[in-house]
Amino acid sequence: MPENEILNEATPLRDEVERHIRKLILPLKDEDELKAVLKVKLTKKEFKVLNTWANDADIAGLKEKLGMDEERYGDLSVKLVKKLNQEKLKQEICI
Repeated sequence: MPENEILNEATPLRDEVERHIRKLILPLKDEDELKAVLKVKLTKKEFKVLNTWANDADIAGLKEKLGMDEERYGDLSVKLVKKLNQEKLKQEICI
């Protein structure tokens, strides 16, 4: 596959993770590998929240489905961003 085709692929999860990591030194793994690592390292709710952000889905519907109020959602969001910025996790999700 030519290199420019790879760059044009839709990678919503990668883009979302890059948006939340403060210092990204190496490039992230491809979408499928990244998803596999994040499924292992994040809780189910954290992974669902990240996926919702990445796909611009309905956050209110997700909160209702997961049984979260606004405060719990805020706490989970902060915790998720902190996790994404941990060096150990960054090493696993980078090439």
